[in-house]
Amino acid sequence: MRKIRKDDEVVVICGKDKGRRGTVIAVKGNKVTVSGINVAKKHQKPNPNAGIEGGIIKVDMPMDISNVMLINPQTDRGDRVGFKILDDGRKVRYFKSNGELVDA
Repeated sequence: MRKIRKDDEVVVICGKDKGRRGTVIAVKGNKVTVSGINVAKKHQKPNPNAGIEGGIIKVDMPMDISNVMLINPQTDRGDRVGFKILDDGRKVRYFKSNGELVDA
């Protein structure tokens, strides 16, 4: 179980995009891809068979998972996340600042 998952709302805490918010597109290993964050320009060759146009395109690049924090909707700020096991045996994520469950 990961502290940050796909479709979570996160804020970037360091780097060139510090303070920007976005939604997690993908999590792979210790890298996370966030929509509209850490954008790079890529030169793409055209491929008429696949219907791909050539030119310079913008691509969301992965960044380290330690550079983002999950947004707490009550405080509207980034917050640390922990795990706890409920009485019914489920393992859930919770915000460490106020103890609220992330996925209730």
